[in-house]
Amino acid sequence: MNPESNNLTSYLIDNSLVFMSNIFKKIEKIMTSKNKAGLISFESFLFILSLIYGSAVKIRGFFYDKGLLWPKKLPCVVISIGNITVGGTGKTPMTIYVANLVKRMGYKVVVISRGYKGLAEKTGGIVSDGKTIFMEADKSGDEPFMIANRLKNTPVVVGKNRFKAGIMAFNSFKPDVIVLDDAYQHLQLERDIDIVLLDNICPFGNYHLLPRGTLREPPSALMRSDAFILTRSDVAKEPESTYNSVKLKNYASGKPIFKAIHVPYIYKIVRGGAISSQGIYGDPCTQDFECLRERTAFVFSGIARNIDFYNTVKGFKCKVTGSSEFTDHHRYTDRDLNMILQLAKKSNADFIITTEKDYARIANRITWPIDLVVIGIKISLGNNDADFNLFIKNRLKKLINANERSSF
Repeated sequence: MNPESNNLTSYLIDNSLVFMSNIFKKIEKIMTSKNKAGLISFESFLFILSLIYGSAVKIRGFFYDKGLLWPKKLPCVVISIGNITVGGTGKTPMTIYVANLVKRMGYKVVVISRGYKGLAEKTGGIVSDGKTIFMEADKSGDEPFMIANRLKNTPVVVGKNRFKAGIMAFNSFKPDVIVLDDAYQHLQLERDIDIVLLDNICPFGNYHLLPRGTLREPPSALMRSDAFILTRSDVAKEPESTYNSVKLKNYASGKPIFKAIHVPYIYKIVRGGAISSQGIYGDPCTQDFECLRERTAFVFSGIARNIDFYNTVKGFKCKVTGSSEFTDHHRYTDRDLNMILQLAKKSNADFIITTEKDYARIANRITWPIDLVVIGIKISLGNNDADFNLFIKNRLKKLINANERSSF
């Protein structure tokens, strides 16, 4: 192929990627918009698709409700951490929180994640045995890789088929409890405890199903849950939050509702001129952002709600000189990373700041010319911590005892 053909191919690929990126951004904007759509518009087209999607969800739910389809059961207790909207509620940090909690109670735990967009998503596999990590993020998916790095002495398994992944986990590690990351809609597997996370600001999005809105299921699906956690509970908008609270109580039916907040911390700082696995300084798990105060920073992220991360960084009292946004689970190309570096240099930033989830996808890929600050998120239940711990403890005690009696 001659150079002109190479240039033309590269030009067409680049323009196609830009076009698709613009389409995805437009859809994301519509999904979070509460404005009414015109009679003939792209929003109306997405609304029609959401009606079709909603019908499929209802038919599927009907089959499980009537016993025409039935879930498979694993030989151990299963806790599911999920939501009814797309992304942004803190499922992965909550999964880590629950796994650590159950482990402190003396139970053997394994975490299972779908491994979304990872090469092992369809085939399944062991990401970590609790001591050694066997898969990089491109194979496991960014979230399972992040979980495996955070959890010590807790195995992590991936697989789109959670039953198959669960059997693999049970045969390999003999856990008392399996914690599922993002599995509320995975009706194929029976769960013993279903915990649903809802964003305190907009728990039901714009009340539209995918792809017109962010709802994976109608709010009535919340009736399957055993407990609810309102995340970002330190941020509220009145009177909308009051309306949403009343709406939630209609579905909660006396089930416990806990409140949690997202607590940012510095997961890692990589020195400029060092590869990603080196050059860490300071406390890698600190909430002291004084080192960023009044300094300039370039921000980039590819998560469900980039604007929230941007606002979080601004809360560190640093001066944001520029930013780049990508879609959730975006696979960074060399071109993307070079663009980020060029923009950061152009903005004269002292730091480049990204999320722990994004870092999982780019670790060891390049040498950073300036310091890279990686921000992680922890879940804190604050005053609700003791009540939530007691809820899990009591439920597990009953379930474990029941399993032991049934095994005789």
